[in-house]
Amino acid sequence: MTDVYRSLAGIVGEDYVSAEAEEIYFYARDAGLMPAGKPDYIVVPKSTAEVQNIVILANKQKIPIVPLGGSMALSGLTIPHRGGIVIDMKRMRSILTVNENARHVVVEGGISQGALYSYLNKNYPHLQHNIPEAPPATTVAASVVIHGQGRLTQQYGYTSDLVSGMEVVLPTGEICKIGSCSMSPGWFSKGATLPDLSSLFFGWAGTTGIITKLGIKLFPRKKMRVVETFVRDRAKLVPDILFNLTHTEVLEDILGGSQSGIHFDPPMLKGYHYITMYYSGDTDDEMEFKRKMIWDSLVEFRKSKDGGFMWIPPTIKPGLLETPQKWVTRTLADEKKGGGFTYTGPIVLIEKYPVFARKIEEVGAKYDVAYAGLMRVVGRNHAMMYGSGFPFNRADPDLMERVRTALHEMNEFSLDQGGIPWKADVEEQKMAMERMDPNTLKLMKTIKHVLDPNGIMNPGNWEVP
Repeated sequence: MTDVYRSLAGIVGEDYVSAEAEEIYFYARDAGLMPAGKPDYIVVPKSTAEVQNIVILANKQKIPIVPLGGSMALSGLTIPHRGGIVIDMKRMRSILTVNENARHVVVEGGISQGALYSYLNKNYPHLQHNIPEAPPATTVAASVVIHGQGRLTQQYGYTSDLVSGMEVVLPTGEICKIGSCSMSPGWFSKGATLPDLSSLFFGWAGTTGIITKLGIKLFPRKKMRVVETFVRDRAKLVPDILFNLTHTEVLEDILGGSQSGIHFDPPMLKGYHYITMYYSGDTDDEMEFKRKMIWDSLVEFRKSKDGGFMWIPPTIKPGLLETPQKWVTRTLADEKKGGGFTYTGPIVLIEKYPVFARKIEEVGAKYDVAYAGLMRVVGRNHAMMYGSGFPFNRADPDLMERVRTALHEMNEFSLDQGGIPWKADVEEQKMAMERMDPNTLKLMKTIKHVLDPNGIMNPGNWEVP
């Protein structure tokens, strides 16, 4: 093992490899409920060549590898379940090129959401990427790998849908380009007319390769952006309301949900089902046209008194328009003042909103836990992410166990309702595979074995029995 340490130091330099107990402690866990692992080494490469040499070394020594972005998934996807080498990508944070006319950017695999947002805001303020409601330290590549969501998801789909090319180090050490960049200088398409290989690296929890470069589509950032909130006291009509709203095709983002036991701003939303919608434009006339379309789309619900638009206090509105929304972290992640928050977020049909809203209310009461039911529309009403979130205090083991049990029950319920897990932890992965078509599992196993014959890439995740 001393030889491995020396070899890693030879690749990245003495300052960028560690086996110290203090660093191992922090790299062994994330902010969720999954038990900690114990890596043997932490290494921080600077280039694709260094990543490649680490992977080649790991194959030679049959040592597990865990690629790490911002470690913000909350579901243990970067916990080293079987030890080995954690590859922290944070030094690979360059923004390589921006094609302003074609609206895409090429970045390294460790660039954070906050860094890319700040760069675009300063140099290309008329362009934006699909930034999520997550801490700025989360990485763009990690969001792609887990089919992440953000403020443009309602219009354009998951972050993985917005990829325009990739460079990947495969589990055997080969460097592979995916999409138009594999045969052209341009990073404008992840596949399109070519055989699309990009999905080999999305949703696999870092078990099929390490993204070292990434092309991401950019979109117009308008001069004005407005938030509106529609409120009702029953969940039954929420799917119909969402259908009417998305039918206008003018909304940038649609969020919603309900909550209990959590301090919430504005407080008048407590106990109600709310739909928060965002639209943007470059002129007052454009904004008024969109506002009228949105209000007209909900006129039937307003006339029947099945819901209404809520006035948002000026003290609250800036927080709702913030990018990313810091109140999400403040309100949910530390509600119990113990630094703990976890959730399950299946992708499911929007028509299921009422049953999910009832179920999380039932689970919250059953286990005496605070909860937030959070919904985001995906791809113009094609589906939604329904997040069942539970804050907890790490100094309260009884509360942590109740939250763990509540989370498990919501996972089972989600699968029973036909949902598919989003950034599933190991337990959710096993539950999902128990319900999968046998030939689907067989194909997954074949792909994984071909790409990673030594089984070193993030073992413990998506392991087909």
